[in-house]
Amino acid sequence: MATPSFESSRTRAMWRTCLASALRTALACTIVGVATLFGPQYIKKQIAFPAFSYVTVILVVTDATLGDTFRGCWLALYATIQGVCPAILSLWLIGPARLTAGTTAIAVALSAFVVVLPENTHLIAKRIALGQIVLVYVIAYINGGQTETIMHPVHVAASTGLGVVACVLALIFPYPCLACCEVKRNCKLFAENASERFNLFVKAFTAEDNSCALAFISQAKSLVKTGSKLLQGIKTKQESMKWERFPFKFLRPYGENPGSRFQDVQTPLRGMEIAFDNSPSFPVGILNSDQKSVLHMLGENISKQVNNMSLESSATVPESNQENTQKFFQTLQPTKKDLPSLFFLFCLNLLLNKPITNSSSSTNPKQQNQQGFFQNYLSITKSNKRFMAAFKCSLSLGLAIYFGSIYSKDNGFWAGLPVAISLAGSREATFKVANVKAQGTVLGTIYGILGCFVLEKYVQIRFLSLLPWFIVSSFLRQSTMYGQAGGLSAIIGALLILGRKGFGPPSEFAIARITETFIGLSCSIIVEILLQPTRATTLAKLQLSKSFEILNESISLISFGSIGNLVESQNKLKSHIIEMGKFIAEAEAEPNFWFVPFHGVCYRKLVGSLTKMFEYLHFGSQAFMLLEQESGGSIDNFVHKLDGDIKLFKDFVGSSMKCFEEVSLVKSLVILDKEFEKKKLSVDVELGTSQSSSYCNIIRYASEEEIDENFRSYFEHSKEFVDQIVNGEELKGQVVLSLSALGFCMDGLVKETKEIEKAIREVVQWENPSSHVNLHDISCKVRALANIIVAN
Repeated sequence: MATPSFESSRTRAMWRTCLASALRTALACTIVGVATLFGPQYIKKQIAFPAFSYVTVILVVTDATLGDTFRGCWLALYATIQGVCPAILSLWLIGPARLTAGTTAIAVALSAFVVVLPENTHLIAKRIALGQIVLVYVIAYINGGQTETIMHPVHVAASTGLGVVACVLALIFPYPCLACCEVKRNCKLFAENASERFNLFVKAFTAEDNSCALAFISQAKSLVKTGSKLLQGIKTKQESMKWERFPFKFLRPYGENPGSRFQDVQTPLRGMEIAFDNSPSFPVGILNSDQKSVLHMLGENISKQVNNMSLESSATVPESNQENTQKFFQTLQPTKKDLPSLFFLFCLNLLLNKPITNSSSSTNPKQQNQQGFFQNYLSITKSNKRFMAAFKCSLSLGLAIYFGSIYSKDNGFWAGLPVAISLAGSREATFKVANVKAQGTVLGTIYGILGCFVLEKYVQIRFLSLLPWFIVSSFLRQSTMYGQAGGLSAIIGALLILGRKGFGPPSEFAIARITETFIGLSCSIIVEILLQPTRATTLAKLQLSKSFEILNESISLISFGSIGNLVESQNKLKSHIIEMGKFIAEAEAEPNFWFVPFHGVCYRKLVGSLTKMFEYLHFGSQAFMLLEQESGGSIDNFVHKLDGDIKLFKDFVGSSMKCFEEVSLVKSLVILDKEFEKKKLSVDVELGTSQSSSYCNIIRYASEEEIDENFRSYFEHSKEFVDQIVNGEELKGQVVLSLSALGFCMDGLVKETKEIEKAIREVVQWENPSSHVNLHDISCKVRALANIIVAN
């Protein structure tokens, strides 16, 4: 089997990546250490803050390529313009001798607010600028009137520059670490991964018994996570490739977006996996021995083409294979029981032909006005979020500097520096991140003290003991327990002990720094709690309700002629599902205190079902677009019939989403019942005979018989449509696949709707253990109350 060898190569690649990153980081730190310890006196005088040089190295060079460091040079320059240049003017106006703990904290807070507020500034630039601001103002406060107004900020800028130069040199020697080489390597590994998965899927599809098919599917699924990581690695390094082209003109001009071409392979493979998840048993009934032979031959050729994909070229299918494909697809007929198999072949067809996109821009003026209002609303919302993020950062930094300076004037900047250099680009789990930062700092500091003890007689070279710690920290960053925040804190904790000078005995400095770090993290937590009182649990519920709303909107757009709007709605749904996943991860990490424990398992199920529904919508929209493309105007006579068949599915799924949207926001059933009784609404939910009965018809409960009958009608109309095609047998096969894929996606939407209903009921019951849960009843009461309030 090829799978074990692939897994072993993946393991070697992971080790190679971690070791390479550790060695490059160690080389950069060595350059800084040599320059500050053994360099000319003039350079040593200018580099007055070697500790910040090390910090700059960690911020720029961690997991970086040469393109990243070139970008880091520009970001460091931009950060210096933002941080150091205004500080020179401020020190000149205020005067270092007049600085107190309070004025220093205010100056740092105001400067931090100006740096963090702009949206387009890169996170690395913000972190470097904030670190410079802390050093400039707090060191000026410590030294008082002895501080040189101009040269002191210049020394901070020079220390930053040394770190950046060390990063560039470390990424060039002994050989350049180029992003294009890393992307090419990931492209090759992804192509091998995709080819292996495709081979296993074809073997499973043509297997003669159920056990063999399940074994092949299990092997293929074990490779999915690796393939996703490789594809993500390709996408994340595309920006770095652009930075490498300018200084290295000899590099070949690779495609602007190689990740999109490989995504065109990943998506059909995901569809094949979905098809197998819905297959009841094997062997597949629609294939005879001749068709299996053709499929094997076709699969081998496609596998070779996928395996030969590179950074420069996509997978192409020879004309002989296209002829075999057309002959193979001509024999197919749409049937309900064969939907998973036909959907597998539909995804195979997508793999052969690049997925199409809707290019229509037929938006009426009303829709344009609505979109304009929505864009304005988003702009206002984003502005408020940016303002609040900048305010929280400035307040956290100001309080950290103030209390850190009160505790120890000489070490006060160590309270602000961890807050500055760990600025987050988005909302994060406050308590979890603070915990891993504290643990990482303590681990790194202890390692630094031990290193100082072991190399006590070799003070000038003790920073070389950092190499093993860099390797360990590289694995810490990859771990789930510590992540990037904990791993970076561990590196910096050891660096500032082993690479320091002039801070007294290691043990005393370690205790002072740990205490100051605790002060800084405590200030961050307090500010987050005071200014961000909405718990992640609440945000997850709100995001869930919003996802149901957008999903309902997407379901309503499932029809011929509105595919462009459906694709746009899908993109909104995807972003909301991703955001919801982040809130769930944060909610699982935050302490419960006196609140009801967060039901993370059930919310994960909901995210999984929503993701599947998004995938069904995506493949359904592809089927719609292929139908319109392949059939031309011949489908116009059947649009009304097919849309009528689709309507029942839309009614059932859409009304259910509306119900879930309302029910998911209910905090307490007891309070809802009391409010309902207070309004004196006598609503007989089950009989629906009251004055508010019009509010209760929210869910369209379709029986299994109705759904099956609707499927029969859909396939009858589909068969009529296929039979009236006179342009050739080749076109019929393509149309059959598209119609079958559309039916499969509708069936999948119905199934996932039922799964979501179970999960929502479980969540509501978890939050209201003493109440009887009836989703239809709850939704009726919510709707009735809302309408009564509006009426009054």
